[in-house]
Amino acid sequence: MIGKVLRGSNVRRLLYYLYGPGTANEHTDPHLVAGFSDPQELEPEHRPDGSRDFRRLAGLLNQPLAALAGPGYAKPVWHCAIRAAPEDPMLSDAEWAQVAAGVMHRTGLAPAGDDLGVRWVAVRHADDHIHIVATLARQDGTRPRIWNDFYRVREACQEAERRFGLRSTAVADRTAARRATRAETEQAVRRGWREPARVTLRREVCTAAAGSGSEQEFFTRLRAAAVLVRARRGTVNAGEVTGYAVGLPDHTARDGGVVWYGGGKLAADLTLPKLRARWTGPALGGDPLAGEGAPAAVVRGTLRTLVTRAAEQATGQAGFFAGLREAGLLVRLRFSESDPEQVTGYAVTLPGHTGPDGTLLWYGGGRLAARLTLPRLRQRWHRGSAERSGAAQFTAPERDAVYQHAAHQAAAATEHIRRCAMSEPGAAADAAWAAADTLHVAARVLHNPHLRRAADSYDRAARAPYGRIPRRSHDGSQLRRTARMIALAGNLTSDNTLTAIALMAQLVTLAATVAELREAQQHAAQAAAARAAATQLHSAVIHTRSQKPRFGHAQSQRTTRVASPTQDAHRDFPIDLRSADPTARGAEPPRSQPPHPGRLPSQRSGRAAKTKLRASAEDTLVVEGPRSCWMSHALYAASRSE
Repeated sequence: MIGKVLRGSNVRRLLYYLYGPGTANEHTDPHLVAGFSDPQELEPEHRPDGSRDFRRLAGLLNQPLAALAGPGYAKPVWHCAIRAAPEDPMLSDAEWAQVAAGVMHRTGLAPAGDDLGVRWVAVRHADDHIHIVATLARQDGTRPRIWNDFYRVREACQEAERRFGLRSTAVADRTAARRATRAETEQAVRRGWREPARVTLRREVCTAAAGSGSEQEFFTRLRAAAVLVRARRGTVNAGEVTGYAVGLPDHTARDGGVVWYGGGKLAADLTLPKLRARWTGPALGGDPLAGEGAPAAVVRGTLRTLVTRAAEQATGQAGFFAGLREAGLLVRLRFSESDPEQVTGYAVTLPGHTGPDGTLLWYGGGRLAARLTLPRLRQRWHRGSAERSGAAQFTAPERDAVYQHAAHQAAAATEHIRRCAMSEPGAAADAAWAAADTLHVAARVLHNPHLRRAADSYDRAARAPYGRIPRRSHDGSQLRRTARMIALAGNLTSDNTLTAIALMAQLVTLAATVAELREAQQHAAQAAAARAAATQLHSAVIHTRSQKPRFGHAQSQRTTRVASPTQDAHRDFPIDLRSADPTARGAEPPRSQPPHPGRLPSQRSGRAAKTKLRASAEDTLVVEGPRSCWMSHALYAASRSE
């Protein structure tokens, strides 16, 4: 059972709507089921022509507003819609009356036994929901307290679920993103948009925040994605940015102005202060990219990309070195022996990138690329060249190393979350939150629709309840750095899709582990979101695996036909896999659970079960570690079950 609170100013017009046919003729048999007095006495009378006369009921509801001492509310009409789930049993009028009375008691508007509470009525015009209408003025001439009324309504709905045996719903923990309003949804349909502007902007902001290490880079990425950005300045210090708003160029109001959305209107963790919490020292260049165990190939590609970007944005040597430091790089200059003030070269590295002896490993410009030596860059600045490459500067092996490193970090975070779920669930909050960054960035660079849906689903599972920011942890910081490196590296080539599959397979395990964590914390909505993300990630693995040409097949045919996941699995596993009946051997039948790289789906009889087993086995075998051995034995046992 869910409830939605709205505010208005005209109680008579609201009663007209609730007793009318509805916008889509969905209102049937409208009548009162409860109120501040006997509902039969409050029921609006019928006129001779069959219409209702609402003057008496509207007058009774408005009387306390006229007697209110002092200022009232700008919108004094309180409207709450309470709806049951489609699979719930149909409640009687008496049961709906108990639900309405519970809502009014829990919110404090009309507590049980308080005859001086607000005046209210509950209208039922459908089998599965009611509407509560109240005026925000107590009958003793004072204003009622409505602070956090939405959360009190949520508590009353959960109490009704327990009382009447209805479908259980999650608590209002502020982990859900702001949903598009009805007007925004209808506008998207009229204009032929795939989704409301609010949803698109939230996705773009999440992706830009995940790929950024500082506030400046965040705004730059948003503008590069064709998102309009408006910064909000402080009232005390005009030079201080205290917030931001985003909009789409083609989303305008009636006056032609852009419709702006602040970060807090998109999701609880997208306000500027909470985004800054992701970046350590936003004014000093942001979070360093290199973490522990970053391969040299990853660091080299990252340095080449950042140095190229700084060289393209600079017009001289001083601006170039300043840009390197703003990007979070460590810079070491080489001076001439004859003229100590003349700079003849430079070397860069990332903080934390050290060798076996613990000293920093430096990379000169010529070691990164021939065009990045200081003499070549000076020639370019002297010519005034304004060329912009715009592409990542990673080579194919370096890009492959980035994805392999990301899969390794995802596996490490999975083990960290699994350990914390058993002992200290709160310690895993930062890693679970940071995993959303990896999903958003991977979905952007891999252009996989299943991965995009997984990232959107996982958002709620990642957020901490009540808008809190988790305390930074080592594994969470590693995942954020991984997301930034994936954003810098860009997409893989078609020859390296197995690396992307390995990353997505590890993300399946990570999402399933987060689902177990949220279940241990008794956060049902977050656990459901993580399970949905794991299912969609599993589909992304199958989709990506089906796009990869088989060895020898592409060489024999110039035109490669795109095969289905079932056909791919059959070629990789030519043996005839038979479904085994676990119960025949005295084993416990498998339980329903989300796809997991280390577990086979529940086996069924028939050709459909064989197909599912083949596809699942193919996708899970790419995961390195002891689970691969388990999968090999399970596959062998299944093939010999008959």
